[in-house]
Amino acid sequence: MRVKEIILAAVAMLLATCHSVRADTPARPNILFILTDDQRWNALGCMGNTNIVTPNLDRLARQGVLFQNHFVTTSICCVSRASIFSGQYERRHGIDSFPKPFTAAQWAQSYPALLKKAGYRTGFIGKFGVGHNNAVAAMAGEFDFWRGLPEQAGRYFIEPNDPTRTHQTARMGSQALEFLGSNPTNQPFCLSISFTAPHARDKEPREFTPDLRDEALYADLMLSTPPAAGEAYFARLPKSVQTSEARNRWHWRYDTPEKFQRNAKDYYRLITGIDRELGRMMAELETCGLASNTVVIFTSDNGEFLGERGLAGKWFMYEESIRTPLIICDPRSPARKRGRSETALTLNLDFAPTMLELAGVQPPAAMQGRSLIPLIKGRPPSDWRTEFFYEHHTATEILPPSEGVRTGRWSYIRWIAGQPPVEELYDLKSDPLQSRNLAANQKHARMLDQLRFKWENYRRELK
Repeated sequence: MRVKEIILAAVAMLLATCHSVRADTPARPNILFILTDDQRWNALGCMGNTNIVTPNLDRLARQGVLFQNHFVTTSICCVSRASIFSGQYERRHGIDSFPKPFTAAQWAQSYPALLKKAGYRTGFIGKFGVGHNNAVAAMAGEFDFWRGLPEQAGRYFIEPNDPTRTHQTARMGSQALEFLGSNPTNQPFCLSISFTAPHARDKEPREFTPDLRDEALYADLMLSTPPAAGEAYFARLPKSVQTSEARNRWHWRYDTPEKFQRNAKDYYRLITGIDRELGRMMAELETCGLASNTVVIFTSDNGEFLGERGLAGKWFMYEESIRTPLIICDPRSPARKRGRSETALTLNLDFAPTMLELAGVQPPAAMQGRSLIPLIKGRPPSDWRTEFFYEHHTATEILPPSEGVRTGRWSYIRWIAGQPPVEELYDLKSDPLQSRNLAANQKHARMLDQLRFKWENYRRELK
């Protein structure tokens, strides 16, 4: 009788652990989720940038799916990362400032917590980005492997007191190899790597310090000034944007041609450094016999102005800020479904439900993103989104708050602090650089009204 009770208890415990995993789930894939910091959508060779060197990412795109229209719903690290973990808009998860952490109940519904509960070995490396130091340190107990760092993870890419002069990007790559090389053969894993590059180290003498191995890279290249970098673009901005922190940082980085060349090349060098670490990780997956069953997702937490509109940083609802790269490679996909370019509109909210579906875990009802699995398979649903809501309410003392709606063709931006609020309307089909604000143009009054109506509805519905 005692033996029977023990067996029944063990079965009950197993069922409790795996209750959220579908019974018909096949061998579950490993997941390698790679997040960069402040990488704009076109800072990749595979996205048509002929200046930047990213051979491993380009190869990943050829082996997987390259998403052309990927966006974040709030362009600032703490909020975007909270949305990635939770699959929710800021309006729902409520992480609207750097010090604010997840509650225990919120974290229990995040993708790492749910995957761990479903039997995955979970790891985290790099910038966590949600909550200040103590809150981030407490997250160590939520992962099986933890090399997480708080906030911006230090002032330097190369620590002055490190005699090895190891770049932080390379250190994180080595930590990833440590995780991959120690994973049990009978347990699927989810490793989240959050590189701190290419985010600037604000006000340091060299804000985008590259790996020493990349110093000579791009040295003979003369980068073209971005088309939207002229003073005419700055003059069209609302006054609240002209006097914001984004303009201050433009003076630090891009207010002379020499600064632009130096900082833009260093920004590219940092991305090439990340590409090298991806190559090391892919080689390690092969060595460990994990490559054929590991889904790789590569993206960034938000974009970055490289002097466009007389700005630096991100935050605002212009394409340079909200549009980011996305590559997903599932080696289990048939060859005919790989090497494709996907144009459907995707969001940072979609990663959590995607990873959960890969693992056979039902996403919580509170998640507002959608699984990207149908797009990876080349079968986008007929009801796939054609628009999304944007919001930014962080650091309002130095950044004007804004909201808006981005459709496949139109961008409606609403600066909500002033009365009356300032509005911008752009036809991205005829004006991809967002140079002509049509909000006051009577020919487009109907479209303006339609997007205002959508904006009002989203504000109510997304909480």
